[in-house]
Amino acid sequence: MPDPSSPGRLASWFNQWSEPLKRWLASRRRVPLADLDDVTQEVFLRLLKYRRADVIDAPQAYLFQVAGNVASEWALRARSRHPHASTWLNELAVEEAASVDIIREQTRSQVTRALLELPPRAREILRLRYKEGLSNAQIAARLKVHPQTVKRDLLQAYARLRLDLRLNEVVGLARSKEAS
Repeated sequence: MPDPSSPGRLASWFNQWSEPLKRWLASRRRVPLADLDDVTQEVFLRLLKYRRADVIDAPQAYLFQVAGNVASEWALRARSRHPHASTWLNELAVEEAASVDIIREQTRSQVTRALLELPPRAREILRLRYKEGLSNAQIAARLKVHPQTVKRDLLQAYARLRLDLRLNEVVGLARSKEAS
């Protein structure tokens, strides 16, 4: 029989026996379904280490014996794992919600500061656009300016807000790196 560690032979065995091995392991209920692929891969990794092909009389039986051993070891390791207590998960959810609120408030504060740094007419145009939902023509009529002026001021306001907020983000990152 060819060496089981040869890539061609091992690939052939994998193609032929990986699915039957998974079904067999699943039927024994020693391995969680989510771990079947990992256990099957471990079986074939162990075969890569095996060098004495002359003592394997029945490759299928040998493969399933190795799979049984790997499944037993996997089950032992699973029993020694300690899942997290649900209280820890609840605390994590509370901390996450609090950090989301903090980030939201910081963002709101940065946007407010950036808006206050805009020229008054640009702030008014943005207010009319987003608070009242007016079009450029309606804003121009209300402010008694040309519609192109409204368009230009909007574009400049957006560019300045993007720049200011990006600068705030860079400064915030620099401060967080200095703190760590």
